[in-house]
Amino acid sequence: MNTLEKIIIEHIRDSQPLTVAEYMGMALGHPEYGYYTTRDPFGAQGDFITAPEISQMFGELLGLWAAVVWQGMGAPEKVNLVELGPGRGTLMADMLRAGFAAPGFRDAVDVHMVETSPTLMALQQQALGGIDLVREPAWHTSFDNIPEGPVIVIANEFFDALPIEQYFHAGAYWCPRVIDIKPDGDGLCFVLLPPYDAPELPPGLLDVPPDTMVEVCPAGLDIVEKISRRIVADGGAALIIDYGHAQSGTGDTLQAVKGHEHHDPLLDPGEADLTAHVDFGALSQRVFAGGARAVGVVGQGSFLEQLGIRERAEALMANATPEQAEDIRGALKRLTDRDEMGDLFKVMAIVGIDAPRPPGFD
Repeated sequence: MNTLEKIIIEHIRDSQPLTVAEYMGMALGHPEYGYYTTRDPFGAQGDFITAPEISQMFGELLGLWAAVVWQGMGAPEKVNLVELGPGRGTLMADMLRAGFAAPGFRDAVDVHMVETSPTLMALQQQALGGIDLVREPAWHTSFDNIPEGPVIVIANEFFDALPIEQYFHAGAYWCPRVIDIKPDGDGLCFVLLPPYDAPELPPGLLDVPPDTMVEVCPAGLDIVEKISRRIVADGGAALIIDYGHAQSGTGDTLQAVKGHEHHDPLLDPGEADLTAHVDFGALSQRVFAGGARAVGVVGQGSFLEQLGIRERAEALMANATPEQAEDIRGALKRLTDRDEMGDLFKVMAIVGIDAPRPPGFD
């Protein structure tokens, strides 16, 4: 039993069982022992690898996507380029190198990174240190702190780590699923609280059959609505890339990963990554509530193919050694194949009601 688990058990003893969201919040964000506050989880030496770490092509194409969107906005003199959950900063660095090829984009861009982890913030500062920016990048702990003005928001594997709530549909009632102490006091376990009236659920989950588990991500819905209202007010667009389902689904998708292997989510809190599948259907509904328009949802493979990833791979391989060319082919396959990330990962854009469809969604 590690230190954070002892803290959680003591908290439950003094108060009450934790909701799944409260548990995820402590496991991932505890100021001393939280997963994201204490380590760099990315890459071969970490617990998982994200698309920007697989290949520079991913970030390059997103940088060009942002530049084209900026041009479609009328090339405003200033635009806030915002990344939510920027990891090591690899994605933003690759985006800027490619996006700056568009005339005027470099002069217009103000970079804003939304990050809560001091460890990752230091890595992001290092990654952006070699980028020739007109103005220094800024870091924020919340999207609420982004300055006024047009925005282009990028969120790659951000929403899957936001805390979720789980509810079990028991006929006419809903039972919250929570985390309690095992009867013998040695560790944590899931339990269902007594049923009560229906919680606030997205419309797609209200009529699920009995004996069904559903998940809601209040933080994700709130952020999407804020982004949508900001786009309506100031102009811009957002791009969300994550693994999940296009329509609201059911079932328990909470999972933990440690050392690139599946892990018990209630074991060693703070030492494993906790995620859940993103409900793009619910996000789309909240985009509409914010006055904007959701475009997509499409598979990551289709999106990257439309942006020209295959052509970019061929250009890179033309000047590569045989070993490098093999790595590029492997990265292309991993990012786009249906059996890899190509179908599991979904892409959705947020734009104004009258805005044209952005690149990648034809």
